[in-house]
Amino acid sequence: MRRMIIDTDTAADDSFAILIGLLHPQAKLEAVTIVAGNVDFDQQIENALITIEAAGRGGEVPVFPGARVPLMRPWRGAKAHGDGKGNHDFPKPKQKPEAEHAANALVRIVNENPGQIDIVAIGPLTNLATAIALDRDFPSKVRELRIMGGCDNSVGNITAAAEYNFYVDPEAAEIVLQAGFNTTIVTWTLTLSHALWSKEQLDRIARKKTKLSEFFTILDTPNLAYNQTKDIMGSTHPDSLNAMLLVRPDLVKSESRKFVSVETVSEMTRGYSLFDHRPERNAPNATVIHDVDAEGFYEAFSELLS
Repeated sequence: MRRMIIDTDTAADDSFAILIGLLHPQAKLEAVTIVAGNVDFDQQIENALITIEAAGRGGEVPVFPGARVPLMRPWRGAKAHGDGKGNHDFPKPKQKPEAEHAANALVRIVNENPGQIDIVAIGPLTNLATAIALDRDFPSKVRELRIMGGCDNSVGNITAAAEYNFYVDPEAAEIVLQAGFNTTIVTWTLTLSHALWSKEQLDRIARKKTKLSEFFTILDTPNLAYNQTKDIMGSTHPDSLNAMLLVRPDLVKSESRKFVSVETVSEMTRGYSLFDHRPERNAPNATVIHDVDAEGFYEAFSELLS
């Protein structure tokens, strides 16, 4: 059993990651923390609450709003997810967000359970950088930090140099990566090769005709349409892959230790993530996943929707 907090900028695939935390038998979702990212901040809060209620867990998992802007830069949204809930008119959730700030909640929960909490970070890393500022020992008390971010020396999804989460708040990403967490990274590079679901796979989910498969299809539709305009034939699932690999480590086929650092100075390469496999040059600070059982991931997630 992995006790987890999901730190998220709740759009579609973030919601699918939350479903894993809520539904997988090896997961115990302790909290959801919200960070400025994909869509309007208040919409992100609502999307998380809608997802919790869609899974039949309304009122059971607290949602803590956090940083509304990056540490030092203006917020920049993304276009790939619509409003993050499939542009669908869901009923307003009954559950309300908590008053405590996400960074305070992260520090509190981890301090109450040292060495027992995993953090699944699937948005910009502003809340985690803020938690480090509140408690310099915070990284050593987290069991494992799982980051979805960066490109392993490949083209990004927001610029040629950068993946979105690292681009939006590169200062926070660099603080977190150098803070001493037990860190594992799922990259955008891995997403395109192992977490891209075809129209046929998506149709298989739709044919289940369960409440959760219908919820999935509604949320996933804008991403599928957007990707097609970028010649990506399918919908991308980096955040749910990150969450799934925490509870299903058997799906990992290849990983290695690397030094990872994020560019914060150059505007041309803002958010660029350097992945260096040479320990004699730079001491490794993260485990980077290179290969997974892609069909096993799809089947494991699909089963949760049944």
